[in-house]
Amino acid sequence: MTPIYTAEALATGDGRNGHARTSDGKVDLDLDMPKELGGSGVGTNPEQLFAAGYAACFHSALRLVAGQAGADVTDSSVGARVSLGSTDSGGFQLAVELEVTLPAVAEDAAHQLVNMAHEVCPYSNATRGNIEVNLTVAED
Repeated sequence: MTPIYTAEALATGDGRNGHARTSDGKVDLDLDMPKELGGSGVGTNPEQLFAAGYAACFHSALRLVAGQAGADVTDSSVGARVSLGSTDSGGFQLAVELEVTLPAVAEDAAHQLVNMAHEVCPYSNATRGNIEVNLTVAED
């Protein structure tokens, strides 16, 4: 791979109960474990950040392939749910659900575009074979 862009971030403090900041300062926030993991839930957490990043990246990939196919992406959106769970070996694992809304595209074509976007999206390529990623097309 030849890098086109590199993002930099630094996490400090107590990991999930610490602070994260990007090198350019555009992201500068407190981290906190969610209530479900015993935290206060006041700050954000890595799963929320991953969900936002994956949703945005997948939406860009979707818009790219839809544009190449001449599909109308008016009012399109991508929602991401990132789940954190435990494994049998005592570790932790992520799982992702992406829900795509393409109101101006017929259902069969929408499924094709979603599958094409899944092949293009860097997040999808990074997670493929590593974690479960479920793709759905929202019905109107």
